[in-house]
Amino acid sequence: QVQLVESGGGLVQAGGSLRLSCIASGRDFSRYDMGWFRQAPGKEREFVAAVTWSGGKTDYSASVKGRFAIDRDITKNTVYLQMNSLKPEDTAVYYCTSFRGPPYNPTSVDYWGQGTQVTVSS
Repeated sequence: QVQLVESGGGLVQAGGSLRLSCIASGRDFSRYDMGWFRQAPGKEREFVAAVTWSGGKTDYSASVKGRFAIDRDITKNTVYLQMNSLKPEDTAVYYCTSFRGPPYNPTSVDYWGQGTQVTVSS
């Protein structure tokens, strides 16, 4: 059974930081690009960041570029999202994903995690 399990969400003040983790299990994820999406109340799910299976390339949405960083540890089957300089508009449920390949949009996702809530207070 394939599973993506996120952790690390919570409540933080604006300007603060959080580090999300996603542990993957159930198949060999070392050959799959991985990433994060988020969904705020009343809004569509949006792409946040992705990292290639080798870890050599990353991609970010314009809204988080320069503030967030994605990386992965293949030996631990874990993907991380370091979120710095958080803003109230970053408040959302964050979902870990694996991709069939680029482009990194919802139709190229083959597995979703259950999500972890991030709330940024002003």
